[in-house]
This record gives sequence, C-alpha cells and structure tokens, in this order.
Amino acid sequence: MKYYKDLYVSDTLKKKKKKILKKMEAGKFMPGIHLVTLAANPDNHLEIWHYPILLQPAFPKEDLFVVGISKGYEEALEFVEEIVQEVYNETEGTDVRSFILSKEQEG
Repeated sequence: MKYYKDLYVSDTLKKKKKKILKKMEAGKFMPGIHLVTLAANPDNHLEIWHYPILLQPAFPKEDLFVVGISKGYEEALEFVEEIVQEVYNETEGTDVRSFILSKEQEG
C-alpha cells in the first residue's frame, strides 16, 4: 500500500493515525476502519474499502493508493465529498485522480 502525502484522516482517528498505519502495515484486523483509495480502474476516481476485506490473502494490497482513513462508511463518504469539493474549488473540474496524483508529485 502507498499513502497519499496529504492523507485524509477522520477527526475520530487523528490521534491514532500512526498506530493505525502501523497496524495496517502489520496486517492487523481493524473492523471499523474504511479506506478511501484511488480506483483500480483508471477511468474511475475513488473507491471505499472496508479494511478487513483487504486482509484476504488473495487481495492485491500492493496496488492500493490510500487517500483517506476513516472510522465507518459514513465518514468515508464524507471524505469523498470533501475531496471532490476541494478538487472543484481548486480546478473548477472533477478530475479527482489527476488532482491527487499531481499533488502527490509536488515537492
């Protein structure tokens, strides 16, 4: 997994960010965690994943680019809304994927 340099983390998890990232890297079970990632299909923008699904052995975690971490699906939806609004405010467009990737490449 790769993580967005400006990773969105829900308010309920901000104090636990490092601990959660460490648990994710170790493959620990965290039932309430949802991830917002860039979509695997380049024609799409974002996907929401319930973290325990990613623990399945056959799941290709290496290809995931995590944009946000939330506690619960509702907070993940709020992140998607927040991200799209940010992209629109800065670019007057909705190309979320290009926006995030260009921000990631900035120094």
